[in-house]
Formats: sequence, C-alpha cells, structure tokens
Amino acid sequence: MWVATAFLSALLLGLYDVSKKRSLKGNAVIPVLLLNTLFSSLLMLPCILDGELDFGWFGIMSGEEYGHDMGLGEHLLVALKAAITLSSWLCGYYAIKHLPLTIVGPVNATRPVVVLIGATLLFGERLNAWQWGGVILTIVSLYLLSIAGRKENINFRHSRHVWAMFAAMLLGAVSGLYDKFLIANCGIGPIFVQSWFSIYQLIMMCIIACIVWLPKRTSERFEWRWTIPLISLFVTAADFCYYHALDNADSMIAVVSMIRRSSVIVTFLCGALLFGERNLRSKFIDLAIIIIGMILLAVGSI
Repeated sequence: MWVATAFLSALLLGLYDVSKKRSLKGNAVIPVLLLNTLFSSLLMLPCILDGELDFGWFGIMSGEEYGHDMGLGEHLLVALKAAITLSSWLCGYYAIKHLPLTIVGPVNATRPVVVLIGATLLFGERLNAWQWGGVILTIVSLYLLSIAGRKENINFRHSRHVWAMFAAMLLGAVSGLYDKFLIANCGIGPIFVQSWFSIYQLIMMCIIACIVWLPKRTSERFEWRWTIPLISLFVTAADFCYYHALDNADSMIAVVSMIRRSSVIVTFLCGALLFGERNLRSKFIDLAIIIIGMILLAVGSI
C-alpha cells in the first residue's frame, strides 16, 4: 500500500512543479511563495484543530497519525523542519522561474541518490551493486544534462540559478532524511509534522516578505494567477501521501524518495507540451538514464 501512496505523491508533485512554473513566469517569487504557505496552512488548519482539540472530524487524527503529548521540544524540531524545507523552496522557486522544467525536473529527480547516501550514513543502510549502479548513472545523467544546458546558454558552473537548483535539491534531501528521523526516531506523528510545519513556514515567510520583498515591491511586481492556490493544493496532497508512505513500518526512505521523484515524467512532459521547451531529444536521453538509475535503486532496495 505504501508503494501506491508514494506513486500518488509523485503524480501530485509533478502537477505541483507545473503549477509553480506557470505561477512564477514573469512574476515575483516571494509573494507567490508567501501565498503558497498561507494556503497550505489553511488547508492543514482543520487537522491541527482536530488533533489538538479532539473534535473527531477525522478518524486518522487520533493515535499515531497525529501524536500524543507533543510539547515545546517537538514543536522546535518541526520548526527546524520548516526552516530546512522553506530554504529548499526559496532556492527551488528562483530556479524554476528562470530555468526550463526539462532541466529542473531531471535534476530534482536525482535527489534520491543524496537521500540514499544520507540514509547509509545516518540510518545504517548499505549500498549494494544495484544501488551503486543507480548512483553512477545519476552522475552520468547530470554531466549529460550540463551539456544539454549549454545549448540554451545555461552554464552549470557559473549560473546562480543552477546553483540555486542544486541547493534546493540538496536541502530537499536533508528534509527527507529529517522526516524519517522525526517520525521513526522521535515518535512525532506525520500529520503533526505536516500540519505544524506549514504554520511555521507561514510565520517565517511573513518575516522574509516584510524584509526582502516589501521594500522593493515596485521593482518586483506581483500578478495574481489562479495557478497559485493549485501549488498549495498539490503540494499539501503530495506531502500527505508522502508522510503516510513513510509512516508504514515496512517503508524504506530510499524507495519512497525514489518513487516520489518519478514526478519528473509529469514535469518533463508538461515542460515539452505546455511550455514549448527546446532540445528535448538530448534531454530525453538524460531523463531515460535517470529513470534507469531510479529502477536500479528500487531493485537494489527491495
């Protein structure tokens, strides 16, 4: 069941990336991300009320899904999760605004490799021959992707947007490892994590918006688009499925993260069909190598 839930998370995550691209095209990043955190918090507010006040609205809110006797320490741990994820989102939003989806998507898809290495170091998971094959193919795909980027005047060494893309990927991997730590080692329920980290993200984004965007809002104009609330809807639903997959006792973070990154297929197709992105043949080869690498990771993790 956790595998099917992980695949649903992947589909929703692909639609989330497409909504971001449409919302950010020619638009200011900070207010879009601020609204994203606002809508996500509103979507999770009923879960908080039910979990804290025991209204009984949702049967899953009781027990391990939410957690019991969560105190200041647990809230601080979730606040750290919010800071890590928000940092990843800030970098990712700037990257996806300026770079093609057919480049951002495949790079994000390599995140399971970082998670796998982190899981090896932190949780004692060991790489076998299949997984090493997946790691090697991922490295090869990144090199080929850098060559494809040059055809669009995107220099992987010197572009700040490319560095932001890789920073988002690395921070996202750290966030994934931290999720497993919170749920498996700290006994914090996945719904508690998802609900409260949305609230803490909103608080942090309000501060960032006041300091960074408001003083220069005339130079960075914001335009409302109806795809903006879809960002929150898709990412909240994707994270909901993701946490449920991780909460299963039989789940492995490396496999869940790998399946989740198969969202690259949705992202790539939409970049080609909806946004008319170029150099698809070479990028498709890179995507195929990444997919083969993910399959090797999955086979090695079973």
